[in-house]
Amino acid sequence: MRVYTVHLRRRSLNPDKDIVLIMEGFCWWACVFSLIWALWHRMWWVALGVASVSIVVNLGIYMLGLDALTGYFLSVGIAILMGLVANDLRRWSLAREGFIDSRVALGDNQDVALARFLDDSPALAKEMV
Repeated sequence: MRVYTVHLRRRSLNPDKDIVLIMEGFCWWACVFSLIWALWHRMWWVALGVASVSIVVNLGIYMLGLDALTGYFLSVGIAILMGLVANDLRRWSLAREGFIDSRVALGDNQDVALARFLDDSPALAKEMV
């Protein structure tokens, strides 16, 4: 069973736009496709940071004259670090957009976790109808 944090924005309470579930733990998509992942989630500042770190690291590797193996391990280390902090960066971006961290939901996937969250919050489910 996976753990998700539930983030709410109470404007019109459209479940497709105003309720976001973020899984706890490592994010493989962000590890492998960091910049694309950040752009996909419309996290512009994070995408700018990822691009900047990538440019600085690659420039540093070139300027210091490091060999290819060292550059590879540096890149893999940064990718792993991105996978570890990606979901926290997504929560930070949602907080900047006005979402509040409501609570935790459990489920085998996002749909099950959302259903359990709404079952535990009947007043919120009524607002969505």
